[in-house]
Amino acid sequence: MPDDELLQRLRRFHLDAFPQYREQFQTLVDEGQHPTTLFIGCSDSRLLPYLLTGAGPGELFLVRNVGAFVPPYDGSYGHHGTAAAIEFAVLELRVSRIVVCGHSHCGAIKALYGEVSPEARNLQRWLDLGREAALPVQPGPEALRRTEQRAVVLQLERLMEYPMVRRRVEDGSIALHGWHYVIEEGEVHVFDVATGGFVAASKAKSSGTGPYAPYVEHDGQVLVD
Repeated sequence: MPDDELLQRLRRFHLDAFPQYREQFQTLVDEGQHPTTLFIGCSDSRLLPYLLTGAGPGELFLVRNVGAFVPPYDGSYGHHGTAAAIEFAVLELRVSRIVVCGHSHCGAIKALYGEVSPEARNLQRWLDLGREAALPVQPGPEALRRTEQRAVVLQLERLMEYPMVRRRVEDGSIALHGWHYVIEEGEVHVFDVATGGFVAASKAKSSGTGPYAPYVEHDGQVLVD
């Protein structure tokens, strides 16, 4: 039986790619991991954190889920891997940055305006974490873009409910970053605290820092009071 495609890729990694990083991985084994960034991103296959940031092995602590959502600290959504990862990254790994990265054409955001299969009981409840970002309009391209960006800010605000995050943001040892990746342009738009909006990284003065002021839409609507 011929080898399947995934097996071929695993073999190529071991033979071709891994030797280039052998010493680096050995150091990570000997000294342990010390990532500087917790990257909370959507599970979408078009979002590639390592390619996007140019990071190498050991630099990013990755958490991915549908919509890049952050569950409440109070445990109202039950035990969740994302909440556990946030606590581990902040308390144990001592990361200095937390990135929340949404993106264009996000299926989770589109689902906020549509119907979900009745069999997807977990997904239905999970999407509730983004509903506050939805707009009372028909979901055209502009409304979806705004909702995607509003959802990122909503997660940043929710991060600040975690006492270990708030404490380290306030003492300056952690910076928060809200990103919206436009897939078709290859451009990340970063949440700018001063303007309360998103700015293309090619024009932004920084990649983001917290704590965050309320996000004000172009029409004057405030997402968080």
